[in-house]
Amino acid sequence: MSREDMLRQLNEQYIRASLAGDVEWYRTHLADDFICIESDGNLLDKAAFLKMTAKGSDLSEYHLDEVHIRFYGDVALVRATGSWTAKNGTPGISRYIDVYSRSGDEWKAVSAQITRPARAT
Repeated sequence: MSREDMLRQLNEQYIRASLAGDVEWYRTHLADDFICIESDGNLLDKAAFLKMTAKGSDLSEYHLDEVHIRFYGDVALVRATGSWTAKNGTPGISRYIDVYSRSGDEWKAVSAQITRPARAT
């Protein structure tokens, strides 16, 4: 599997894990020093992110619309846009960038930044 295919697969798994509240997937695939910047500006370290994931997602579905992957040596940036539906039926979009670092054959997410704009531009 190419490294781009690997990152695309990890990106899709990341989304499925979010919707399913799959804490174990994140425990395995996030770096110990992982940081997430949420739409409201809050910072979550790995422990806080796992705790949030265990509470369950506010989304009922999420569809990837665009995914762009760039490599810088052993670092990869996954920039994507997706459309979602909240459990209350409200639709929206999100844009995010996840940063992965490779050690050997293994990629781990080290950072995520999520934006849920009021409307698409």
